Amino acid sequence: MPSTRLIASLSEISDAYDAILCDIWGVLHDGKAAFPAAAEALARYRRAGGAVVLITNAPRPNAPIQAQLDRLGVAREAYDSIVTSGDVTLGLIEARGEAPLHHIGPERDLSLYDAIAARTGRRPALVGPEAAAYAICTGLEHDHDETPEDYRARLERLAARKLPFVCANPDLVIHRGADLVYCAGALAQIYETLGGEVIYAGKPYAPIYDAALAACAAALGRAPKRVLAIGDGFRTDVAGARAQGLDVLFVAGGIHRDEAMNGAEARAALFAREGYTPAATIAALA
Repeated sequence: MPSTRLIASLSEISDAYDAILCDIWGVLHDGKAAFPAAAEALARYRRAGGAVVLITNAPRPNAPIQAQLDRLGVAREAYDSIVTSGDVTLGLIEARGEAPLHHIGPERDLSLYDAIAARTGRRPALVGPEAAAYAICTGLEHDHDETPEDYRARLERLAARKLPFVCANPDLVIHRGADLVYCAGALAQIYETLGGEVIYAGKPYAPIYDAALAACAAALGRAPKRVLAIGDGFRTDVAGARAQGLDVLFVAGGIHRDEAMNGAEARAALFAREGYTPAATIAALA
């Protein structure tokens, strides 16, 4: 397996690309604090003429994500636009019209349905498992003190009715500061083991990349010729970029930091296990 190129700065490789798809959580912030060097690296790239589209498995529309970035101090100069798995989820909800749905997730994610009402003039009814036509999962309702197993009984009720289960965030876990937090993908995994049908809205699946690459083209005024994907998760960021034929800059200090920041041998073992070596690796985006 080829070795990855270790770099200290995005500028060491960025001249080879005319657009970047950059993950947010774990790359630009950790949910509690922004990473200023990462934002400045992207802003510097944009000043040189490149386009930056942030691509995230956040299960909310892009407007609340931009507001979150503003609160954390991530400058808008760092990116051209944001594409979220919540944006993709909106399309999935809209396609189902006024069918009632069962929502699993925290109250902050109800902005999905506000966005649907704004787009279509109608808000889908949020109902219990027995009355729903399908389910939308944006995460755990109280992810600071719950685990996916707390939802098994509810998932069993949904699966028994053979309801489609839309996973609005395919991530399994994220770091929130120093804490490891479960995401909607962990519930989707259980649902699949129960024989349920899961529809994934975000990375690593193609629809979110279609939207993000279209956003790159809009920013550049033309289709990008060579695109770099920046991310910290093999299951989502790396797998999705690889499926699209994109080069990957792997951020070692993110979700895989316990292995990837433990020396070259540990990184090589991680890459061998995943069956893929990124084009370049950086400890933290800078």
